Amino acid sequence: QVQLVESGGGLVQAGGSLRLSCTTSRSIFSTAAMGWYRQAPGKQRELVAHYTSGGSTNYADSVKGRFTISRDYAKNTVYLQMNSLKPEDTAVYYCNAEGLLYPSVESQLRFDYWGQGTQVTVSS
Repeated sequence: QVQLVESGGGLVQAGGSLRLSCTTSRSIFSTAAMGWYRQAPGKQRELVAHYTSGGSTNYADSVKGRFTISRDYAKNTVYLQMNSLKPEDTAVYYCNAEGLLYPSVESQLRFDYWGQGTQVTVSS
């Protein structure tokens, strides 16, 4: 059973920092592009940061220079280091794993899994 376990959310004052963690199975983590998304109340879910299995990263313009996504392959864990937090960063943050379902064979079937979400609240 696929499971993405998120942690690290909480309440922090503006200007503070949090680090989110997302751990999954080795079989998923070793082949997946990992990402962090967030959804604020009444808003669409949006991409925050993305990290491919090959090491490429990209960030939403609103978080560039403040957030950093990283992967620890030994721990099957992706992190989102969030610095200089702003009230507008308040949202539920979701971990995502996406990739080929059968990477060792000729197949285009893909997976797209989501964690349960972790709340980040930034007070002014």
